[in-house]
Amino acid sequence: MSVVDPEQAAALDAMLPMVPLYGWTGRALAESLKEAGADASEATWRFPGGAPEMIETFFTLSLDRAVARAAPDIAGEMRLGKRVRGVFGALLAELALNKEATRRAMAWLILPPQAALSARLVALLVDGIWHAAGDQSSDFSWYTKRASLAAIILPTLLFWLNDIDFDNETTLAFFDRRLKGLGGIGRARVRIRKLCEGIIGPRSGRAAA
Repeated sequence: MSVVDPEQAAALDAMLPMVPLYGWTGRALAESLKEAGADASEATWRFPGGAPEMIETFFTLSLDRAVARAAPDIAGEMRLGKRVRGVFGALLAELALNKEATRRAMAWLILPPQAALSARLVALLVDGIWHAAGDQSSDFSWYTKRASLAAIILPTLLFWLNDIDFDNETTLAFFDRRLKGLGGIGRARVRIRKLCEGIIGPRSGRAAA
């Protein structure tokens, strides 16, 4: 799991209340620095990559905190699907703390020029959720597990943006239905594996990290 630099994390936390006003911009960061009594010129080097770096840091930090939040709740859960749901639920709870900032990030990420970053962030979230849920696979199922979750995580996040339930249960029910629509995690992996093997042939497995 990637850990965000503490100074960037602190700057991002201070900036988030400004995002609904100014978007994911240098101005939002500069205003937060001024409010904290710091030099607004620091904005030029806190996130030199601009909005893409800010948004990637936001989702990475949210995932890191969600994993820590979920750990005690899923520690004794034997069912893999329930552990995945638990980590995803914790992620929603983290994002809900800054829902309007998340909405602005998602609106930016779905623009065609941001397709590569969007795909990278979905991969980050999917891999982080599976890892936190205790996935130890190193064969072809490493790919199929992530493909099955990737197919539902973005639609679920978009659904969540319009969910007014405080506890996110409506969104989690949507998540459950999407997962069931795929035939469940296990059956979805089997279908995806068969499809992939039909295209590229059997593979010996994922190389060890």
